Amino acid sequence: MIVSASAVCRALSESHLYQSSLHMRRASMKKIGFLSFGHWSASPQSEARSAQDVLLQSIDLAVAAEELGADGAYFRVHHFARQLASPFPLLAAVGARTDRIEIGTAVIDMRYENPLYMVEDAGAADLIAGGRLQLGISRGSPEQVIDGWRHFGYAPAEGESDADMGRRHGEVFLSLLTGKGFARPNPNPMFTNPPGLLRLEPHSEGLRDRIWWGSASDATAVWAAQQGMNLQSSTLKADETGEPFHIQQARQIRRYREAWTAAGHKRTPRVSVSRSIFALVNDRDRAYFGRDTSGDQVGVIDNMRAIFGRSYAAEPERLIEALKGDEAIAEADTLLLTVPNQLGVAYNAHVIETILTQIAPALGWR
Repeated sequence: MIVSASAVCRALSESHLYQSSLHMRRASMKKIGFLSFGHWSASPQSEARSAQDVLLQSIDLAVAAEELGADGAYFRVHHFARQLASPFPLLAAVGARTDRIEIGTAVIDMRYENPLYMVEDAGAADLIAGGRLQLGISRGSPEQVIDGWRHFGYAPAEGESDADMGRRHGEVFLSLLTGKGFARPNPNPMFTNPPGLLRLEPHSEGLRDRIWWGSASDATAVWAAQQGMNLQSSTLKADETGEPFHIQQARQIRRYREAWTAAGHKRTPRVSVSRSIFALVNDRDRAYFGRDTSGDQVGVIDNMRAIFGRSYAAEPERLIEALKGDEAIAEADTLLLTVPNQLGVAYNAHVIETILTQIAPALGWR
């Protein structure tokens, strides 16, 4: 059988197009989780009226999300506020009640943290969860009180800013997570020691590769890549070019990946973005979010000109078309859906389910 050169070229071209299309489809697949800020309020309109309510409902929502097929349960950390603050008891409890779902933070403010104590807490929670922790850390966000980290016993070193201190705490944390011994053992210990310098225990192998840095600028995204951390980018970013939020965020992600490659890391990094997305499929959805027509907003936060990304709320067909144009979601491998936790577990499970079943498949995310 004789095959013409043109036929061979055509077959190779078609194969290349197929492989390219297959790569694009795979690239669009996403892990989809929820992100809860963990607010509570005594208001009669709130389903979460106490800290106990928020903690128990957070566990229940993670269980429900896992049953629905979601990939992640993430929690925000704020101090001096009626919100979730101490993440590790919650992460451990979620880990004990679930089997598959990733469990994470977005983010822990490292200005408040003792890196050594945090390594022990993180290791214990990760072991309870069977290696499912995905810890987002950062220098933190605007606070409820003035220099709140000082009340925790921390202060920047001479010549440091509080942001520098947060990054320094993060670097120490990352170093300790490797499990390398550093402490000289007592020659007359109460219990027999293994040979050599001692490390913090319990150690959870692999947790170092599951640390994320919450970045609000291109420069800190590049720094996170150099440090070998995954990237979390939220709905707030430094307004560095005046362009729409999703375009600036997409560029931030590309610069992060370029820096990762330049640093020579061996593994493939992960990138998450956060979005408020609501599919309006019933009267309750429309009552809560049907009038949300907000676009990007620009303001000043912590002396930084910042751009805040828009929310998405529409009927499924219109919502799908709007999300197709979000360049940053397209760049990310993980999407965190910010949920209105005060509306209760059942309603938030509904919000997550509609995205997983009616929106994600149409966009190739599932």
